[in-house]
Amino acid sequence: MSVLGRTHRTQAERRAQTRTALLDATIDCLVDLGYARTSVQEICARAGVSKGAVQHHFSAKAELMAAAVEHLTEKLRGRLATSITELPGGASGVAAAIDLLWEGYSGTLSTAATELWVAARTDPELRAAIRPVDKALGRSTLEHITAVAGDLPKERAEILFWLTVNLTRGLALDAELGGDPKRRRQLLDEWKRVAVMLYEDASP
Repeated sequence: MSVLGRTHRTQAERRAQTRTALLDATIDCLVDLGYARTSVQEICARAGVSKGAVQHHFSAKAELMAAAVEHLTEKLRGRLATSITELPGGASGVAAAIDLLWEGYSGTLSTAATELWVAARTDPELRAAIRPVDKALGRSTLEHITAVAGDLPKERAEILFWLTVNLTRGLALDAELGGDPKRRRQLLDEWKRVAVMLYEDASP
């Protein structure tokens, strides 16, 4: 019985390792090659697994892509959850939260997600696969933000959050297109100034 138990755990661990390797390889391909040049064959080569192994984990390429972004956002979600709880209170916390969201919604996540969303515009299957992932990340992060928003009314906290998310996504796209980093920093700093004013105006 104990031997069988160890065998089952080993199989489960191997399966989890293969899945993680595929997801990490998918993200790497999206960042390095873009969606159009990301093939299942290339993903398998980078993951060090056979093409048949993919079919044991994912029924379609769109499902693999969505799972890869979910895999990445889970890591991000964990980091955000920890960092958000350490934010200072009051207006200084607003500026710190914006910096935190910028850090989270830019970088590797932004690059991979942008590749998929552009492709999803004309690919209904891909769009249907990644939309729930994107919504889940937004809901989870918003819950953490509103939990540390203090006495700020919930509706105002949500507005500030979504304005920040959309701004940071736009700035992340600007970075992908080679925009001026100094200008991005100026825009982010200006939004922090405005957001602090809005927070102070809405606070009881």
